[in-house]
Formats: sequence, structure tokens, C-alpha cells
Amino acid sequence: MSSAAVIRPAAPQDAGAIAAIYDEGIASGIATFAAGPHTAEERRLWLAARGERAPVVVATRDEVVVGWGALAPFSHRPWYDGVAEYTAYVARNAQGAGVGRTLVDRLIVIAPGLGYWKLVGMIFPENTAGLSLARGAGFAVVGTHRAHARREGAWRDVTLVERHLEL
Repeated sequence: MSSAAVIRPAAPQDAGAIAAIYDEGIASGIATFAAGPHTAEERRLWLAARGERAPVVVATRDEVVVGWGALAPFSHRPWYDGVAEYTAYVARNAQGAGVGRTLVDRLIVIAPGLGYWKLVGMIFPENTAGLSLARGAGFAVVGTHRAHARREGAWRDVTLVERHLEL
């Protein structure tokens, strides 16, 4: 595989790869509260249901999807209209090669065009790679939600990160 990742909007045919990469993150135990498995069809429906302000992008190397990222409105409340939550997942075999940073950088670039002035993320404290990625992309750690939700029956904390795009 070449070293540079190409970022493009996700397409329905990417759904299987998105599902597989998401399930790898779930299996790690440090990426998300979500449970799997996810199917290509479920991810196709998920992609189709996302609005204009909730884009999904994929990272490819040699035309193989090796990661994906997304933005989603943070809240339905109008005063938070300019705040989006970001997420990024990288295939296990592509981790540590800059794919995650390339994905997050693209989300940062496209966010203002969608009306977002701030991006936020919630990362498990044990996800040191995710926290390092956020810090390297200019996000600041602003706190921790203690016992935010349960994963496999255990209460889990999440570290909050944010990046204001206009300051």
C-alpha cells in the first residue's frame, strides 16, 4: 500500500468496510460504547439516513478503505447549532501511519462550510492513541464525564476534547 491516504466522501459501496472497521474499534474495548456486529446493509442505511450536516468520509490507500470519519450535530438545541461531534476510526492494519490525522484534518476543513464553529469529541481515557490524535490536531482536553455510560455492564468515563474553529 502507498503511504498517503486519500480522503473522499463515503459512498454506499463503502458500507461493508465501514462496518468492519467500526467493529474492530468496538472489539478493542476502548473506542465506543456501541455494540456490534454491524453489517454492510445496516451501514448503508446509516449512510443514507445522515443529513447534509452529518457527512461521512473515508480514507483509502490504493483504493482500499482503511478508515472513516464523521461529523454529527452535537445537539438539537438551536444555540448549539454550530457544534458538531467528530469521530474517526482506522483499520487495525493501518493504525499508526497518519490515517487518523488525515481524517480528522479533513473533518476540520469541511466543518465551517457546514456551519460548524466548534468540534467536540468524547474519548475513553484508555484510548491513548485517540487522545494523542485529538491533541495533535489542535483539540484541548476540557474535562471528563465520570461514569458516563455502561459498556458491557461496567461504568466508563469519557474524556472531553474540543476545538473552536474560529478562535
